[in-house]
Amino acid sequence: MAAEKKSVLRKHAGKAVLAFALLWLSAVPALWGQSGNQTQPAGNPPAQDIPDAPSAVQPPPPKPAFPDVPPGAAPRPAQDQNTQQPEEKPAPPPMPPIETLPPGSAPRNQINPGEDLYKLPPVRVNFVEIPVMVTDRSGRRVDGLLPSDFTVLENGKKQTLTYFTSDPYELSVAILLDIGMPDVAVQKVEKTFSALVGALSPYDEAAIYTYSSTVSQVIDFTGRSEKLTAALNSIKEVRGRNGPDVLQGPLAAGPPAVNGAPVGGPTIEPVYVPPREDHVLNDAILQAALDLSKRDRSRRKAILVISDGRELGSRASYRDVLRVLETRNIQVKAVVVDSGSLPLFRQVERLRVKGQGYSDILPKYAYATGGGDVEHELSLHSMEDAYAEIASEARNQYTLGYSAKATTGGAACRNLEVLVDRRNLKISAKDRYCPAAAR
Repeated sequence: MAAEKKSVLRKHAGKAVLAFALLWLSAVPALWGQSGNQTQPAGNPPAQDIPDAPSAVQPPPPKPAFPDVPPGAAPRPAQDQNTQQPEEKPAPPPMPPIETLPPGSAPRNQINPGEDLYKLPPVRVNFVEIPVMVTDRSGRRVDGLLPSDFTVLENGKKQTLTYFTSDPYELSVAILLDIGMPDVAVQKVEKTFSALVGALSPYDEAAIYTYSSTVSQVIDFTGRSEKLTAALNSIKEVRGRNGPDVLQGPLAAGPPAVNGAPVGGPTIEPVYVPPREDHVLNDAILQAALDLSKRDRSRRKAILVISDGRELGSRASYRDVLRVLETRNIQVKAVVVDSGSLPLFRQVERLRVKGQGYSDILPKYAYATGGGDVEHELSLHSMEDAYAEIASEARNQYTLGYSAKATTGGAACRNLEVLVDRRNLKISAKDRYCPAAAR
């Protein structure tokens, strides 16, 4: 009996031990789950969060943004909530206001001495600007000269150049048409109007004037070729003189006469005085010069006269008009047509006849202002070629500049002479400069 009781007790004890072990094994994972956020068993690596595979249907979720991290920098490390936050740095002082410069200008303290010689200086009363045309023996323009090739003398003293350029200029041209010439000459000039407009580039501007006894502006300065063409076409309705006045014979003015005796009895024969045909060339050039002086300073200013060269009846004198041209740096160029282009007639008209005015005044204007030689043309083709050549010369001249020294009480104009260190070359430039006090 005792042996059976011991066997029964051992059997119940084994069942109890087995039940306790099963209970213990079921409780351990729960305990580990509660303390998994704080400690992990030694020797076991931490569990890694493995992301799901990308879906073929939906796009992957966006990455977390870091607004405080500048582009290209590493994200800031996470800080423990218990650690002390770093002290914030004070904000920097506000930047002073930045002054911007207008387009094309340079800062005042930025100086580039290498470009001073090619930069147009500001408006100064003592700055002398000299357009220079250089040609060879055959009259062709000479390009490629440097500042060292030129010498400028003022009253015989060499000047230091402070400005030089050979770049082409935009033109402002005042075109003066003489409608007081004979009608045959006026109509010939009208046939060349298309070539006159074609000689201008798209960057040029022109105004058109007509003159005879008075001066009229047909169109103000414009760069649109269609407007210039329309204005010139309106001039084609104007007719010039029909020829010399008839003073005697059956076509003469006055009452009819037979054998010199007036019909209807003796009467007092009236004295017929032909109307005076003025050619106010000086007044026309003066009006064009005053209008040109208002155009932009960066443009080269020129007056193109198409005339027979006669001057009669102007209120302005040659000397006064020349002073205006010189002080405003305006060149005069001319195409002389009709009788003024005949060599023999030009020699005769140099002798001034009372009441007939002057006929050699245009070459004086051209020479004094640096406009070069006056073109004497008879045919239509030569006139059209002259327009293109004059515009090209005015646009592509060398431009020299220097600062003249002020003199006490020196209001007189000063003589200028431009020399070039090359042989067999011809120079066309203005021959004097008038200071501001002399204007």
